[in-house]
Amino acid sequence: MKSRIMALLIAATPIFAPVASFAQDASAPVVKTLPGSAPKRVLFIANSLVYYSGGLQTHVHRLDSADKNPLNLKDGYKSVHITGANLANYPIEFLTTPGNLGPKEPYELFVLGGNSQDAATDEGRARYRQKVIEFDKAIKSRGGRTALLWLPAFAPGSPQGASDLGKKTGDMMLAVGNEVEALVIPLAPAFKEAYRRRPDLKLQVGYDANHPTLAGQYLSACVVYASVYGRSPVGNPYDYFGALDAETRLFVQTVAEETVKAFYGR
Repeated sequence: MKSRIMALLIAATPIFAPVASFAQDASAPVVKTLPGSAPKRVLFIANSLVYYSGGLQTHVHRLDSADKNPLNLKDGYKSVHITGANLANYPIEFLTTPGNLGPKEPYELFVLGGNSQDAATDEGRARYRQKVIEFDKAIKSRGGRTALLWLPAFAPGSPQGASDLGKKTGDMMLAVGNEVEALVIPLAPAFKEAYRRRPDLKLQVGYDANHPTLAGQYLSACVVYASVYGRSPVGNPYDYFGALDAETRLFVQTVAEETVKAFYGR
């Protein structure tokens, strides 16, 4: 098994064309790292794409707990989810007010998930932009910072996956993220690269080609961890208590690290 995993890591490393262009592209992210100390009070605001398969925020703080030098994120990590929601459904003033969700100190980072269909129409893109600007203003008034989750496109081979929604979403995310100077977290590019390297790997459930499997949510968590904290997930032993096999774990860790480096030009 060890030799197979090492071979996988070596094979996965050299070719990284699809995402590398972001580092030089005119629509590359403006914010490449978060200033200041690593945020330990983080609130995720998102729908079921983020709470599926163990929960994105839970996997992130467990990755941290298994790291060699943990930041002790668990107590400050929380999430608020409404099924099928877009940002307009969340009471941002309430959510940004210290004490309303537990901690008496304000959250340092708010990770906004939006909806995978936000970019489908002109109205949806305009609404997303308006809400991010509104939310960012409220977040900054409490001394926090905003991050945007670039949600994965629908799985390849599905009817939705064959549409131009993925490109529209990417254009929207980078434009809005750069406008408010938010950290854009590249989940979609990581999924795209993982599918390119291993088309057989199930990162999204079959019934809607959208919600993540455990491997997909673990990939997302590795991307968040590397993006927000600048830490490599490669070699992290956390496997959701044995639920994720070693080969898949190493593969998605590697894709996450390389996607983050290419996307931000780090």
